[in-house]
Order: sequence, then structure tokens, then C-alpha cells
Amino acid sequence: MDWLAKDSGSATTASGRLLVVVPAFNEEENVGRVIADVRRAMPAADVLVVDDGSSDATGAVAEESGAKVVSLAFNLGYGVALQTGFKYALGQGYDYVVQMDADGQHEVRSVLDLFDEVQKGTADVVLGSRFLGPSTFKPALPRRLGILLFRAIVSSIVGQRISDPTSGFQALNRRVLQLYATEAYPVDFPDADVLIMVHLAGLKIKEIPVVMYPKTTNDKSMHSGARPLYYVFKMFLSIFVTLMRQRRYEGG
Repeated sequence: MDWLAKDSGSATTASGRLLVVVPAFNEEENVGRVIADVRRAMPAADVLVVDDGSSDATGAVAEESGAKVVSLAFNLGYGVALQTGFKYALGQGYDYVVQMDADGQHEVRSVLDLFDEVQKGTADVVLGSRFLGPSTFKPALPRRLGILLFRAIVSSIVGQRISDPTSGFQALNRRVLQLYATEAYPVDFPDADVLIMVHLAGLKIKEIPVVMYPKTTNDKSMHSGARPLYYVFKMFLSIFVTLMRQRRYEGG
């Protein structure tokens, strides 16, 4: 694929090149502020907004705010937008990625904590958890029940407690990017199933506390369209496929 990001140049930190990947769908009201906050907090990092076929001015606002922009021709979904960012990061030689949302739920100062942890090399995926530390985040009841369900499943499979398996606030090193760029990456709802895939690949996961805020927008985010029952069904299916794929590779 020919990556046509509408910006040039790159940024280098003392420990490697960092790209902040922000998938966005109809977030013109929020994406400019998110980009500005990231650039203030981490001026050495580049920001890539993957505009997932927005019908508003998300891409234009992102470009005006100083981000690199890759625009998808159609709304292909959260997972495709993320994987597009990961493939871009690999192709452009970045060493680390921090993925975060465009709707303002993720506290930008936590990007520093995630990056600091992943660049130490003690984990390949550093997961930002809203349930560690003095967090006051309270998701709606259906989402809370889903988090509890998949928390138990993921923790059991990976052999360590994962408090926030649906967190989209993560830092990744290049080994993870190489895994996520393959066809094994679930591009529908990449949440708990991805953490299981990371574990089965022999990569390390670590959680740290981050700050997240309740969603303030209504029906414009790329996360808002999935019905809870459909999400649960698809996640169970994806986890099953991930486990069966690993069993086939092992000759079981």
C-alpha cells in the first residue's frame, strides 16, 4: 500500500522513534484538541491520524493541527484504522507506537507514562488501565459487565491479572507492530482477543494506571455503533479462532 500521509519529517526521542496513532471517525470537534495536547506533552513524538472515512472535516482539522494524516476511502472500522497506523509505523521505521482515541477520553499526560514504560524494555505491550490507581472512571453497566467477563477470560489464559482488557490506550514496541501487521490481527473488535494473541506469541504484557474520562459525544465515535450482544458474540468468536490458530501451529 502506498502511504500518503499529508505531512513530512519525523521525530526521534532519545530511545527511539515514537509515533502516536490516533484512529478517528467523525471527530472534528475533538481531534484538534487531542493533537495539540499530544504535541505539547511530547514535542519529540509524531502524531498520525487515521481518518476512517469520516463524513465531517476530521482529516482537514487533523492536518491543520500538525498531524500526519492517512485517509481511508470508506468507514472500515476501528481495527482496520488501527492496523493502518501500525503498518504505517513499520513502513516508516518507527520503534514505538502509542495508540489512543480521538474523542478526548484518554488523558494525554498518560502518554508519557505509557511510553516511558515500554521503552524500558520490560514489556512489549504496556496497557493503560482505568481501574488501577485512584481512578474514578465508571463505564455504563453493559460495558462494565463486558469488561468483567473478558477480564476473567483473558487473565485466565495469559496467566496474569489484566484489569482492563478493553483498553484502547496502549504503548507497543516494534515486535508487537510486526505481529499486528499480519492477517492474524482481528480488525473487527481488537480488544481482549489481541491480548491473548500477544501472549500466545510469547510477548510480554504489563498494565499501568492511566487516566480516562467519560465519553462526552453521542453517536459520532467509531466505538458507538456496536451493540453489546454483537460485541460479546464477536469477541468470543475471535478468541476461539485465536486459540485454534495457535493450536494448529503447535500441531495439536
